Amino acid sequence: MNKNRKESMKTLKDIDVSNKSIVIRCDFNVPMEGTRITDNSKIVKSLDTLKYLLDRNCKVIILSHFGRVKSEEDKSKNTLKYVGQELSNLLGREVKFVDKCNGAKVKEFVDSCNKGDVILLENTRIMDYPEKLESGNNMELAKFWASLGDVYVNDAFGSMHRAHASTAGIAKFIPHCIGLLVEEELNNLSVLVRNTPHPFGVFMGGAKVDDKLPIIKSLLDRCDYLLTGGGIANSFLKAKGADVGSSIATSDDDILNELRDLMDKYKGKIILPVDFTIDDGIIYDIGSKSLELYKKYINQSEIIFVNGTCGKFEDDRFTEGTSGLFKILKESNKKVIVGGGDTVSAAKKFGYSFDFMSSGGGATLEYIADGTLAALEWME
Repeated sequence: MNKNRKESMKTLKDIDVSNKSIVIRCDFNVPMEGTRITDNSKIVKSLDTLKYLLDRNCKVIILSHFGRVKSEEDKSKNTLKYVGQELSNLLGREVKFVDKCNGAKVKEFVDSCNKGDVILLENTRIMDYPEKLESGNNMELAKFWASLGDVYVNDAFGSMHRAHASTAGIAKFIPHCIGLLVEEELNNLSVLVRNTPHPFGVFMGGAKVDDKLPIIKSLLDRCDYLLTGGGIANSFLKAKGADVGSSIATSDDDILNELRDLMDKYKGKIILPVDFTIDDGIIYDIGSKSLELYKKYINQSEIIFVNGTCGKFEDDRFTEGTSGLFKILKESNKKVIVGGGDTVSAAKKFGYSFDFMSSGGGATLEYIADGTLAALEWME
């Protein structure tokens, strides 16, 4: 994001929101098992903005997506009802949950609520079936949501890499700004976009190299070391000619060719693991020699960006790589920025916190790669 764009974009403190009705887009797409939220980090991160609004006697109307909706069954399955209960507990006040997010009855209900009320509408993506109105950034839908309030606040950093009706379109119709969470994200991630100190180290793990190839290429142009783990490391190894068996790795010949080209172009910059934890012929983690190798590069870096994990850390048999990497990062006393939901969850599982832990997954990666986000363009 260029300097002029940042200056033309209003933050929450640039707008007088006192006693107004605020439509706020949050990212409450949290992991769940049944009706239990297994990680409420995204909800907790939204609290500062919500409390800021409530302290100014606002009526707060919350929009969020939850999973994908591709059928009628998904509409009832992917409900924000339990998120509303968790948010109510965290705020210490009632959250009025509405099991719809569009239509005259929603409008009537919201209009009947008072200043100081918190209203959570149902999953915005129920508007994606049978027609993709939400993800298609349908202007009529955006106009309806805008009609519910006086000001629109986008505080859903993790969803801003998509220009949807609830993350982008609303901004066309009413005064708008970014929330405190988004402002914090942009301020902390900007060091990875411009004026990055060197040596700049990156750890990139996770399952699918196909999805992360654009960010990998962007970072290789700017970083000094790219350390790899998980399926990404396996894919590079496979491209190099190693037999990775049935381990997670890309099978796309074009991508394998691209990985070979990258290893030729950036000789000495892409660092691959040298030993592994293998079970039944499948690579599940990196080993202690790889960690020692990575420690050398981490200690040489001034700043390190971490996205993804070393292996299948959810299984207690394969935690050595990921927990060991976090230990090395913590003990390095270097500036460490962690991005991606799984990465943050893993850090929390092993009891580590770092200089900044981003709430975004794909959004974090796209912002670092491009310096902007699709929905951010609408917030000017």
